[in-house]
Amino acid sequence: MTGKELDYISKAHSNRILSGDGPFTKLCHQWLEKRTGCNKALLTHSCTAALEIAAILVDIQLGDEVIMPSYTFVSTANAFVLRGGVPVFVDIREDTLNIDEQKIESAITPRTKAIVPVHYAGVSCEMDIIMDIAQRYNLYVIEDAAQGIMSTYKGRALGSIGHFGCFSFHETKNISSGEGGALLINNPKFEERAEVIREKGTNRSQFFREQVDKYTWVDIGSSYLPSEIIAAFLWAQIEEAESITTRRIAIWEQYHESLYSLEVDDKLRRPIIPLNCQHNAHMYYLILDSSEKRTRVIKEMEQLGINTVFHYVPLHSSPAGKKYGRVQGELKNTDHFSERLLRLPLWIGLEKQQQKVITAINQLKSLKNEI
Repeated sequence: MTGKELDYISKAHSNRILSGDGPFTKLCHQWLEKRTGCNKALLTHSCTAALEIAAILVDIQLGDEVIMPSYTFVSTANAFVLRGGVPVFVDIREDTLNIDEQKIESAITPRTKAIVPVHYAGVSCEMDIIMDIAQRYNLYVIEDAAQGIMSTYKGRALGSIGHFGCFSFHETKNISSGEGGALLINNPKFEERAEVIREKGTNRSQFFREQVDKYTWVDIGSSYLPSEIIAAFLWAQIEEAESITTRRIAIWEQYHESLYSLEVDDKLRRPIIPLNCQHNAHMYYLILDSSEKRTRVIKEMEQLGINTVFHYVPLHSSPAGKKYGRVQGELKNTDHFSERLLRLPLWIGLEKQQQKVITAINQLKSLKNEI
């Protein structure tokens, strides 16, 4: 917490507007629009909700295909499966672990409706190529920027490049409200309908702007608004977005510098950040040489009181992924890196304990091949 969260929650309570779209929600919307340059930002109760709204806006129908990486969280696929869509899983790049833009075009069929690039660890996908493919094939691009707030691609904020962008403010994210998210709309023609879908299919927002004399059910939708209490908590975090990002990057860079010698000795691989990407230090991970090595490292670190974890189980290998999706080509990188990736602790306040983590990694017997 930054220190102002509970104060702002108290103010939200005194405003007597708790159900959503109050003063704190509007502050968050204004900041997101100014920071990213999107046409309109709408807070949601999760990034999952933002993805679901996007799926409705692009009119995903039964059998429509959506190209995405398999190495992502389940919500990336679920939002489209709920509309009857078919996730088409393609492989990831060896450097950033993002969707391999060179494999997207071969996955396109007459049923393809959208591409969903996932900006893994807050590092941008190769958006120029992806947007070019989308334009040539008349496809929508929905950026899953759940991990990408405060990150940029060639100077442009993640989430503002595709037709839509989706942020997460889950407690595991850099800027958090416990649960929460936002939909960024980059084409004005979708703004009005997005408001309606977010408001349970009603034109309630138009009513409060006095554009209609009463509000009613006009479209499909659901309850996607966060409460004003959530928005108040989030606003306290947003006010400190710059300092949070600066501190996280400092932690990330300390890891990167301190683990250089282990990479030189071929004990592990550090993250790779392309020159045209400014990341937000959402995550620091290591790539080890086998899943067995990863298991041993996790156990050794646990014995030292340090929590290290792996990340996604690829969707194409999950029961639901096999049932609802299909695989395009071989997913060698997806399988390879998902079995070897290890995440290190990274959170504001770690500074005082980070050296303990670094020292432990450099002294691990499993990395020195002593066990």
